[in-house]
Amino acid sequence: QVQLVESGGGLVQAGGSLRLSCAASERTFSSLAMGWFRQAPGKGRDFVTTISASGGSTDYAHSVKGRFTISRDNAKNTVYLQMNSLKAEDTAVHYCAAARHPSYYHGDYSSWGQGTQVTVSS
Repeated sequence: QVQLVESGGGLVQAGGSLRLSCAASERTFSSLAMGWFRQAPGKGRDFVTTISASGGSTDYAHSVKGRFTISRDNAKNTVYLQMNSLKAEDTAVHYCAAARHPSYYHGDYSSWGQGTQVTVSS
């Protein structure tokens, strides 16, 4: 399994921006699809976005489309999540994960980071 470490979370006012990073340990990173999920207190782990191994294909949850952008740098073994126009309902622990192919389903992801807290104050 690939080891994943997220960073970049924090406290931001509504309307603000944050950029999350997820660094991977494996050289095989460039062959893996990546995804971001989030989990708010008392709720399940929800899909946010996914990106193909090459970075050529992305998909987003309806709730974040137009506000969030996923990207990756395979030379740096890192995937990013740029979050703009943040809302209070974006408050959650955000996780990055690796899979063999892009997917909305958390069960398709075999490796997970420890998560980073994003808190948006209204």
